[in-house]
Amino acid sequence: MEDSYVLQLSEPKFQECYLCFCGYARCEPLHNFGPSVRPNHIIHYVLEGKGIYRVGDQKYELSKGQGFLIEPETLTFYQADREEPWSYLWVGVGGVKAGEFIRDIGLNSSQLIFQCPHGDELKQVVLNMLRHRQPTMSNLYYLQGKLYDFFSILMREATVEKQQKSSRENPYIRKAISFIQNQYSQGIGVADIAEHLNVNRSYLYTLFKESLEMSPKEFLTTFRISRAREQLTWTDFSIEDIAHSCGYRDTLVFSKAFKEQMGKTPTVYRKEHREDYQNLQDVSSKELEELMNQERKTNISTVLYNKIY
Repeated sequence: MEDSYVLQLSEPKFQECYLCFCGYARCEPLHNFGPSVRPNHIIHYVLEGKGIYRVGDQKYELSKGQGFLIEPETLTFYQADREEPWSYLWVGVGGVKAGEFIRDIGLNSSQLIFQCPHGDELKQVVLNMLRHRQPTMSNLYYLQGKLYDFFSILMREATVEKQQKSSRENPYIRKAISFIQNQYSQGIGVADIAEHLNVNRSYLYTLFKESLEMSPKEFLTTFRISRAREQLTWTDFSIEDIAHSCGYRDTLVFSKAFKEQMGKTPTVYRKEHREDYQNLQDVSSKELEELMNQERKTNISTVLYNKIY
């Protein structure tokens, strides 16, 4: 679980590069997202605590002052630390030139991790975005300006991490992940993955445990459930349709797998997260003002706060 504030935009005004969503969250220990694929570029920045970010079979350990990029249509997973769970903010961007803007910051497929010493300023930008929730023309222009402010702060002194990869990218894992991404809805199993790679199941198990710290079955199930979670939150599809779209031919089997991983049935999960989403969308300016006051007392300098207010 996470204590979060979220702004989601449905109809962008601009075309080249625009804000899709933004948010701020304090995560509970081991709170995670994924493995999943997202349609937009998303920049996360760690304000406190630490956690891990995984792209394919590459694992990065991140802490306060660092951030990471999620690229579109790329399988990722991230998780808060057990002892020091992170708080982070995020900004999602879209547009025909979004990738170009991201590269201007110094981020790309080879450089997904960065450092920036201006976390307080980044946080203020996002909190101000969250305060302009109404879909007025004035707010759309305001949010676009704040998006450029966010980029400007990152460009000012951000340094890209020249981290060595924790291990050489395994071609079998890369091929297996691609196969799962493309075929998970077709009811594939571990035997199908092994056959696709032309390896035996025992070797496939060893590869996954060494590179991803989970078995092929665990990975496939987690990926499917992450897809189901998205659909339960964002769509009105029936539980049966979602089960089928995620590769489960039996709705009861899907519900059992979902409950084993999430601790609740799909129906309960949908009800809770639809309510949470509506509550987040209805966060009042007063609540955000209280949040900003709380953060000012703990993390944000009085000088910076007074400059803005």
